[in-house]
Amino acid sequence: MREKIITKSEELFLSLGFKSVTMDDIASEMGISKKTIYVHFPNKTKLVEAVTFNLFDTICDGIDDICENAANPIEELYSIKMFVMHHLKNEKSSPQYQLRKYYPLIHDQLKFKQFEKMHQSVQESLEQGVSTEVFRDTINVDFISRMYFTGMTGIKDNMFFPPEIFQMDYLMESYLEYHLRAIVTEKGMTILNNFIKNQS
Repeated sequence: MREKIITKSEELFLSLGFKSVTMDDIASEMGISKKTIYVHFPNKTKLVEAVTFNLFDTICDGIDDICENAANPIEELYSIKMFVMHHLKNEKSSPQYQLRKYYPLIHDQLKFKQFEKMHQSVQESLEQGVSTEVFRDTINVDFISRMYFTGMTGIKDNMFFPPEIFQMDYLMESYLEYHLRAIVTEKGMTILNNFIKNQS
């Protein structure tokens, strides 16, 4: 039952937002009593925490699979972007923003875990790109991976990128292209241009 509650809550939180979904809403959607939810989660904050880190683990597992099977580091980053967007339902309800506003401790924990995971996977991807001559061998891998994380989290800030002006899929697509064009070699640029052309 605990897993079912997490799954349904995740669906509702991502569609409607952490703030607007109540324990009553979740119980009603599942056809169970609110007491049943409280058997597994003493309060909404604990449920939000469980949902947040469950989703994080799911996304990490998916990223690991993509990294193992991608044809090259460029396609790898695009595949990760598509996978994350799918799992976050295109972030219609700005979950990152709501998490930061209403559950700041959970948000800070998540951000640290995201940084650890992304810093490691992006570093490995950059190193592979350098060794296969897709990325320039003059880049500082540690610096670029930190900049990539900063940018990817920065575009989710509603203050700088209001959702009524910028759609999240546009922001992620544009930032990814911006990032890659700054570090590719001529060989990498050919792969990138062909990939973008085939996507359109």
